[in-house]
Amino acid sequence: MAGGLAALLDDIAAMAKLAAASVDDVAAAAGRASAKAAGVVVDDAAVTPRYVTGFSPARELPMIKAIAIGSLRNKFLFILPAILVLSQFVPWILTPLLMLGGLYLSYEGAEKLWEKLSGHSKADPGTKTPVTLAGPEQEKAMAAGAIRTDFILSAEIMVIALNEVANEPLVSRAIILAIVALGITLGVYGVVALIVKMDDIGLHLVESGRAPAVGNALVKGMPGLLAVLSVVGTVAMLWVGGHILLVGVDELGWHAPYGFVHDAEVWVAAASGPLGGFLGWLTNTFFSFIAGLVVGAVVVAIMHVIPRKGGHGASGHADTHPRHTEAASGPGAAQGNAAGDLAARQAAERRDRPEGH
Repeated sequence: MAGGLAALLDDIAAMAKLAAASVDDVAAAAGRASAKAAGVVVDDAAVTPRYVTGFSPARELPMIKAIAIGSLRNKFLFILPAILVLSQFVPWILTPLLMLGGLYLSYEGAEKLWEKLSGHSKADPGTKTPVTLAGPEQEKAMAAGAIRTDFILSAEIMVIALNEVANEPLVSRAIILAIVALGITLGVYGVVALIVKMDDIGLHLVESGRAPAVGNALVKGMPGLLAVLSVVGTVAMLWVGGHILLVGVDELGWHAPYGFVHDAEVWVAAASGPLGGFLGWLTNTFFSFIAGLVVGAVVVAIMHVIPRKGGHGASGHADTHPRHTEAASGPGAAQGNAAGDLAARQAAERRDRPEGH
């Protein structure tokens, strides 16, 4: 009996080791998948803070919470089931899906550069009511817009992660992707919450007298941090998008572009001594960035520049559309609109106030 008990304990120990190894494998695979999607994650963290900028401090964290819940809903109810089904029954579609995502990232990154260089922007601040005057409806609209943007970025993150674990069994794939979805969402929106509240934390440190120098640095550093995040997010989109496209065309049979990049990476790594690994990676990243920039610029030209030459694009209506006319009148018009909105709200409040109050 003692021998049977010992054998049973050995079996239990072996099963425990196997389970531990499986957990380690899942954790390692989740880590690889998350790292591969890092470029899109950076962009997600860089994009989200602008959706809560301008709201009262008391509403910033509730808005971030609402966006994070929407992000989890996107991933677990829509994206994860869809990509698991596709990877199980039509795995060949993953490369084209990845390339579509890479094309989108390249376009978005190039468009941001185009807006920066040309002075044009999707936003038209001179025609919008400030969010502090717009009320709960504006808050809901901004949160909904952030969740829609998150859906696109989350889909790209999950497809990139899936591509790293495509050879795993279905159950393992589902567990790994669920870990990636949860971890990335908590990480991104935890960082976003810290970024958005950084100036409030700094102000508290100044007012309490605990660390006024640190507090002032946090308050003054907030605009710079957002600017750096914006640049990093744009570069990350072009780099990741270009790399996806290069690898995709290589897998589809056109080997020359990525073959050149790979050979350059190997040559630099071999010629650089102790820093060879890093400089080789940097070489691959540089050429991936260039590929994303070129492809993205072509798409931007097709979407924006070429139609304008025929008078059917945005500039064809710039002089006649009332929104563009108001925006062209400069900052004074924006301030006049804001003052008019405030006066209208105050007049409405006076009309609605009961007699004697």
